[in-house]
Amino acid sequence: MNRLHATKDFWLAALRADSPALQDAVAQAGPGAEVPSCPGWTCADLVEHVTTLLHWVRETVPRGTTDPPTTRPERDGERPEWDQALDELRRELTGTIETLEAVEADFKAWNWAPQSKQAAFWHRRMAHEISIHRWDAEAAAGRPTPIETKLAADGISEVLDTWLPAGKRKGPTDLHGVVHLVASDAGHEWFVRLRGPGVALLDTGTILDSDDHHARAQATGSASDLLLALMGRQRMDRLVVTGDPRLIGALRTG
Repeated sequence: MNRLHATKDFWLAALRADSPALQDAVAQAGPGAEVPSCPGWTCADLVEHVTTLLHWVRETVPRGTTDPPTTRPERDGERPEWDQALDELRRELTGTIETLEAVEADFKAWNWAPQSKQAAFWHRRMAHEISIHRWDAEAAAGRPTPIETKLAADGISEVLDTWLPAGKRKGPTDLHGVVHLVASDAGHEWFVRLRGPGVALLDTGTILDSDDHHARAQATGSASDLLLALMGRQRMDRLVVTGDPRLIGALRTG
């Protein structure tokens, strides 16, 4: 696994870049447009989901505690008219960027993953949340564009070091073997060992010669295509897959 060195500033820059693109795409598509990457959702559903999550993050992160919040990201009351919904989305995006900018990466903040309870989790998480939903919205508008390469590579790492260890797998949990992921445009690769329900992200610099780290499956593609496939947005056949494709599917989340 190559080491990625993303920072608070990097994630906030990504959030600032994808936020207006998300707003433009949902406004173009309209409230009734189907979101093909999220079956059963319309753009109105997508906007409500993003808006309520952003509001919840703005209220939760600045608490300065690692205790779990007592609220969930849910809307109170009826869904607003479309113009008002778009305005709420804009205000929540702006407010969330301001909130996350005001807290340092090591500020105490609860999160749902088995890792340090710090605000850096939310700097990273919201950058990827908005980038994925920006892609969803653009898909609804009929013009999806790839996720920026370095951001996508960090998103792959987030799937492997955060989502999967937190038990958020959508694929089968009874398979064993090593999966090799290669982001051909980013110069990054990852080795992941599946042990049934267990998942381990391997560091190639510390694997012992006695370890069986030979890949049973490999998936190669752009960082964006790899991430979108892992997040259930694109089919695995957009990737070049060798070996047992079920092992690649076992990494799916989102």
